[in-house]
Amino acid sequence: MTPDFARIAVVTVNYRTPDLALDCARALIAERELLPNLSLVLVDGGSGDGSADRIADGLADPAFSGWAEAMPLPINGGYGWANNQAILALLQAPEPPEFIYLLNPDAVIEPGAIARLIPHMRTQPRAAAVGSQIIDPDGSRAGSHFRFPTPRRELVRGARTGLVDKLLGTSGGGMPPADDLVECDWATGACVLLRSDALRDAGIFDDGFFLYFEEIELMWRMRAKGWTILHDPRSRVMHLGGASTGVTNEVARRNPPYWYASQRRFFALTQGKAAAASATVAWLFGHLLWRLRHLIDRREATGLPLAGRDRLRHGWPQATDARRSDTAWTRHRLSPPLWQENK
Repeated sequence: MTPDFARIAVVTVNYRTPDLALDCARALIAERELLPNLSLVLVDGGSGDGSADRIADGLADPAFSGWAEAMPLPINGGYGWANNQAILALLQAPEPPEFIYLLNPDAVIEPGAIARLIPHMRTQPRAAAVGSQIIDPDGSRAGSHFRFPTPRRELVRGARTGLVDKLLGTSGGGMPPADDLVECDWATGACVLLRSDALRDAGIFDDGFFLYFEEIELMWRMRAKGWTILHDPRSRVMHLGGASTGVTNEVARRNPPYWYASQRRFFALTQGKAAAASATVAWLFGHLLWRLRHLIDRREATGLPLAGRDRLRHGWPQATDARRSDTAWTRHRLSPPLWQENK
């Protein structure tokens, strides 16, 4: 691959995983041979555990000189809010980047992972985002591109059986693994290249989300503005997953209340409060089918033992769910996140 001189800024938000974040940053050093104008903003999201100092010390390495900077934040304002602080600074700079690559701190890019995405942005000017392929530590491909959540897809997710998928003619939102570039509704925010012009047009993250669903809602807005979302499986990123949050997947452990709050908010903002309630009803019905199947088969109901109870408690729309935050790229930095007001 020949060098591309596009202005690209990588934004990584750390929360109490400074060693992983610095490993993530080191993997970018070789990428600069292909992308000489690549820069890094390594944000500490108010960790309060000395992470900010450790990151600053790590970035003092001469290998990061002139292209990597630390951005310590005073509070833990959530994933979207923390990313916004870097995005706002970048877009409001005298020479803003053409593209912004969001990269989780517990992720390590394979050589050329970011460089592979740039030609798609060149040849498809209405592409707002193109996501990379997440690779699990065992080498298998993890879900990286998806369809938007809907009440029907929540029924499928709750039932967790192929029979319901076939009857409804839909999946729970995941798309089959791809071998080449493919269009999708949304791509994982763990490793995705965003076009700055699309962020100016559709807006930045809605900071009414504390964590989860914020990239899905952002890409919903982008698609509503006529932009497309792409996924390239040849751009590969090793991702440990859940290192900052402790949440890995819905089967392995219970989701925290803010996961349900974020899901409610996504439905309320994009499809209305009625859809948010319908999604909960649909999932609960699917979950009931799942439990009945286990009773009939006399199998132990492993996983999700308390998910139904959690969904009943946290899944119903609240008055503040549809209250939008200011997503303009011209807004002031460090304004308090909306989710704090909504609590």
